[in-house]
Amino acid sequence: MTLRRFDSGMQNLNLDIIRLGSLIEEAINITIKALVRKDINIARTVVDKDKDINVLAHKVESEALKILLLEHPVASDLRLVSTALKIATDMERIGDQSSDICEILTLIETIEYEDHIKLIVQMANITSDMVRLAVDSFVKKDYDLAMRVVEMDNKVDALFQEAKDSMIALIKTDANKADEAIYLMMIAKYFEKIGDHAENIAQWIQFSKTGKRKDTKLL
Repeated sequence: MTLRRFDSGMQNLNLDIIRLGSLIEEAINITIKALVRKDINIARTVVDKDKDINVLAHKVESEALKILLLEHPVASDLRLVSTALKIATDMERIGDQSSDICEILTLIETIEYEDHIKLIVQMANITSDMVRLAVDSFVKKDYDLAMRVVEMDNKVDALFQEAKDSMIALIKTDANKADEAIYLMMIAKYFEKIGDHAENIAQWIQFSKTGKRKDTKLL
């Protein structure tokens, strides 16, 4: 692979990651809307969209592996390709978890859960911002923006703990609310995982710039 072909391959790879980022941002925002509005029809569209996310994520992985096998990039180029490969995996997981949340929503359409989702909606909105900023940091190669995403995950973790405590209290107060509490706790956990994957994306962007991840030298 010539330098020209390598540059062309990297450009295509970056464009597909941007498209993938756009798809997962859309999936999360639709998921939040379905949760708040209790709209099962909207929720089902996310389940359908997850197939498109999986296809594009696998395409990114294939493109990255092709560059690694044919070009054998070194130093900063190797970090960029490796980062794209890792980011695609995290993005695919975010799509899966958005779909999982929406699958749960289709199971609880008859439950009046609206009074117990305030903390979960706060979590959801922060994770949406995290994903958007993580994708922006990749596009702009902005290390400082990536670090903001890492810091935001602490807030998501704290809100998840609050939400979990709230659901436990709900069960203790009214055993008839046990199913509702368990389903909502599962939804909260999926949003917490989405936050973790957004943080992972940000940390891989750190790696692409410095060769370090979580202050450990990798390359």
